[in-house]
Amino acid sequence: MADLMKELISGVVDTVLKEILKKTTGRATTKRRRRKTGPAAPTTATRKTISAKAKPARKQVSKRRTAAGRSRQRRS
Repeated sequence: MADLMKELISGVVDTVLKEILKKTTGRATTKRRRRKTGPAAPTTATRKTISAKAKPARKQVSKRRTAAGRSRQRRS
């Protein structure tokens, strides 16, 4: 009788452990990705932008407010 209980308990424990391990494999905790620091020496892409002649600033254009923006302005 004790042997039967022991076998039953060990079977249940084995299946539960397998279930838990199956769920956790391959799932890492969410970590924020670190920014990759670029090389200290300028790359070819940055060298091109540095040597390229800077364009003049664009003329500012006033933008018409949207209906939502006008009502928000009226409320405050």
